[in-house]
Amino acid sequence: MTTPKKPLAAVIGAPIAHSKSPILHGTWLTRYNIGGYYVPLHVEPDDLAQVLTAMPKMGFKGANITIPHKEAALALADHVTDRARRIGAANTLVFAADGSIQADNTDGIGFIENLKSGAPGFDFQGITAVVLGAGGAARAILVALMDEGVGQILLANRTRSRAEGLAQEFGASIRVIDWDDVPQTLCQAQLLVNTTSLGMTGKPPLDLDLTALPASALVTDLVYAPLETPLLVAARAKGCRTVDGLGMLLHQAAPGFEAWFGIKPQVDDDLRNAVLA
Repeated sequence: MTTPKKPLAAVIGAPIAHSKSPILHGTWLTRYNIGGYYVPLHVEPDDLAQVLTAMPKMGFKGANITIPHKEAALALADHVTDRARRIGAANTLVFAADGSIQADNTDGIGFIENLKSGAPGFDFQGITAVVLGAGGAARAILVALMDEGVGQILLANRTRSRAEGLAQEFGASIRVIDWDDVPQTLCQAQLLVNTTSLGMTGKPPLDLDLTALPASALVTDLVYAPLETPLLVAARAKGCRTVDGLGMLLHQAAPGFEAWFGIKPQVDDDLRNAVLA
């Protein structure tokens, strides 16, 4: 008589000690009485391929991937979902019984589900969105917004050439604007998204004049440390609806948990409070 193996999953990054994902998934494992484990693994870039090859043999069902491995993990996968390919990075891996790796990217799912939960009834169809930043997070947000039917995306980055590269890659619905022109462009925005690290604890502030931003606009910040960023505080003072960045982390985790542990988990206030605690 053999004892069934406990299902294992992990989050892989360098560094990784700061990650809230083990608390998040651990809360779900306890809630659903699943006898498995979700662990943080600090893996240096040169070791990633060897680690991913060994993990299925160790009983791992899959892994979340974070900085700096998202692009490398995509390249190492045997199978890649369409959205991960379009985004150009992977944040969720599923290991098949034969050891092959499927790569997905659920960041866009997490972003959209967070907005739908935090701002019920918000209509993406045909709107103009202003997106700040042109890094890896911005790629996922741009794809998600286009898939939701956003009419126009005005993209600004401190290094304009990076934004122009994304506009060329993703198509005509994206128009690049100069970073310094963002304040006067906000009059066109129904949605404002900060994908940069500006405003994060330990980072420079996001110094943005919101005078022209309509009070009817929805404002969201991917930064969740602090939870109430200066951008969200200023937007709320204008009467705008705001959605913080923590929900994106929670919602992007759900597809991976379901794939690894066989239960579709609920994102709710109890989960949010556990992660915040």
